[in-house]
Amino acid sequence: MSDLEQNIRERAYQLWVQSGYSHGQAEAHWLTAQREVLASSLGAVARVTPAVATKTKSGKSRKKRAA
Repeated sequence: MSDLEQNIRERAYQLWVQSGYSHGQAEAHWLTAQREVLASSLGAVARVTPAVATKTKSGKSRKKRAA
């Protein structure tokens, strides 16, 4: 089992507990957990430092990572 699937499984369980152990909501809990975990994962990727355009000696633009 992947870490992603394990994280979704754990979050779905937390949602089930928060709902008072309600039966018949497994799919809804799973989909909510999946959405939350994936959004969190993608948010971490989006926070990577963006590239910044700088001029080279020849006057052409090139991309450089911001420090």
